[in-house]
Amino acid sequence: MTSMATGTRSRDGKQTRDAIVAAAKRLMQIKGYHATSLDDVLSESGAGKGTFYHYFKSKEDLGYAILDEVVSSFISQTLDPCFSDPAGRPLAQIRCFLDRVLAAQRASSCVGGCPLGNLASELSDVHEGFRARLAGIFRAWRTRLTQALEDAQRRGDVAAECRPEAAAQFVVASLEGAILMAKVAKDIRVMEQCVDELKRYLTVYEPRSR
Repeated sequence: MTSMATGTRSRDGKQTRDAIVAAAKRLMQIKGYHATSLDDVLSESGAGKGTFYHYFKSKEDLGYAILDEVVSSFISQTLDPCFSDPAGRPLAQIRCFLDRVLAAQRASSCVGGCPLGNLASELSDVHEGFRARLAGIFRAWRTRLTQALEDAQRRGDVAAECRPEAAAQFVVASLEGAILMAKVAKDIRVMEQCVDELKRYLTVYEPRSR
């Protein structure tokens, strides 16, 4: 009986913590980190102040938890489905990834933009902790694309003149810029055009003999 009760409390506790994180993520994606107050989060999540401080030391601690959730969701829903098959064709994997990023923006109707990009633009100059974590996340994203392009070169699917790290950097920067522009314009066609151009960009490095 004790074991069952402990398990139930653990599940309830996780649900409460997840509800706080989800509420704060929704608010911060629209209003920004600084403009979202603790009272806003408590009102949106339905949690009390004591409950909040049971799970989080501070608003900063909550921000780190949101980053962790955003990264976990991005990996499981966008990156892994395209790159999980070691036998997959690397360029096809990258195109799959581009399509998934586009689909996510289409589903959100260009509202909110990229949570990572939003936090990076708001906090990188004023909060070293967030800047360092965000830099690491973008670095990991670029590394995944770099590895795919290097693998494609080894297979002969990408020409030798391609510089995988520079190309990966260009793809990431272009996507982030496109997401921001689509958010400002409230027009998914901005994102669609960027994804189409990035796909054409990748074909430049395909061997000419093919």
